[in-house]
Amino acid sequence: MKFQSTRGQAAIVDGADALINGLAPDGGLYVPLVFPTIDFDWEKLQDENYLQIGQLILSTFFDEFSNNEITDFLKSAYRDFDDSKIVEIHQLDDKRNLLELFHGPTLAFKDMALSLLPYLLTAAVKKNGSSKTMVILTATSGDTGGAALKGFNDVPQTKIVVYYPSVGVSKLQRQQMTTADGKNTHVVAVTGNFDDAQKAVKNLLTDHRLAQKMSAASLGFSSANSINIGRLVPQIIYYVYAYAQLVKNNRLSAGEKLDISVPTGNFGDILAAYWAKKLGVPIGKLTVASNANHVLTDFFATGIYDADRSFQVTSSPAMDILVSSNLERLLFDIAGSKAVAAWMKDLTDKCRYQLDDLSLSRLQDSFNAAFADSKTTAQTIQETFQQNNYLLDPHTAVAVSVNKDFPSNRQQLIVATASPFKFAETVLKALGKESDNDPQMNLNLISDLSGQRVPLAISGLFDKKIIHTKKLAIKDLLTDLNEALGI
Repeated sequence: MKFQSTRGQAAIVDGADALINGLAPDGGLYVPLVFPTIDFDWEKLQDENYLQIGQLILSTFFDEFSNNEITDFLKSAYRDFDDSKIVEIHQLDDKRNLLELFHGPTLAFKDMALSLLPYLLTAAVKKNGSSKTMVILTATSGDTGGAALKGFNDVPQTKIVVYYPSVGVSKLQRQQMTTADGKNTHVVAVTGNFDDAQKAVKNLLTDHRLAQKMSAASLGFSSANSINIGRLVPQIIYYVYAYAQLVKNNRLSAGEKLDISVPTGNFGDILAAYWAKKLGVPIGKLTVASNANHVLTDFFATGIYDADRSFQVTSSPAMDILVSSNLERLLFDIAGSKAVAAWMKDLTDKCRYQLDDLSLSRLQDSFNAAFADSKTTAQTIQETFQQNNYLLDPHTAVAVSVNKDFPSNRQQLIVATASPFKFAETVLKALGKESDNDPQMNLNLISDLSGQRVPLAISGLFDKKIIHTKKLAIKDLLTDLNEALGI
């Protein structure tokens, strides 16, 4: 398969180059030159496991890899998950189904793709006959950093660099990142928010002078953020798998439409659902669930994307984002590269852009959008526990809350993006319980409430030595990166 840039000013590349580059040279994101479709046989797929469905999706998008290679990637990627099914679907009531994507090593949905990306990326480098060491630049609002550090931990011919905001991440997220002990890891807290960190990563990825120095040192850049096509494609797998399982469990008839609600920040997870729909999965409405940083809610209502607003630190930090990068791929799909390039220039120059009426109408045909503030999120955690005996993390609670704003007679899939254990203090506060100064005690309290053991992935995490203590201003990241890489 060939890939093109959303901004139309970069060369068409194959899958290996798209994986390696991460970001296209013109600043755009890679999308398929011709988007594929699959005639899904749901009667067959309902009896296939996650890895088998993963084989179907990955081989469709990355045909440069053999079936045996893809099988090995998948088996290796998911061997450390604490559930043999890899994902679970929990029936909340007769209409609502929770897609649990938090059974990986860092207890968040980011593990679904970031456990796989190292295998895709290193194989792509080998396909191209390169001997370069890949430097994986990553901005995180909390979850991506831990998952990327875990996924790339001591992977040969890679270095993983993570930038996270110094304020807003949970205690557990911070602990996962600052205790990363791989010899190839470099973690920095930045004095800014996620948008600042993400902008810095994009600037570094497209810095031609830096690229020349890297090349001279046999280094190359890529990204573990969802701007990388290797992050996005693996996320399609779980939507196909979920639909097949709902057919198997008689929640859906084959061909019946399924509505999906997704906690949304950088737009990658919900874009994967949209791509699953384009691929051929019978999906109805997609609901964009935001927190108090509701730039996307406003955008889908008005067609005006306005990032020039105050940044809110909320109880759902992985969604504390004002510049939603993957939205660009959706805009390309509805309006093409010329319009996208103009809109992205306006965003850079003016911190805002406005869609034409036709483009807005096309968006609203497929998407709903609403938001829940931190107070509403806490109420939803409490209500769901009282009524359904199920503990939500704050991000999933945003989606459960927003989903109520759009009643539907269809089956609904709500994406559960993180474990409540990962945000223990927030969950305990929502339930009116006092949290402890000892984070491990809070994990034990969540265990008692949920009736589930503390996941092995975080057992003993707070006993680990903190290794990464660096905190820098955005302006100092380039100098620090040069020093870290020895160039």
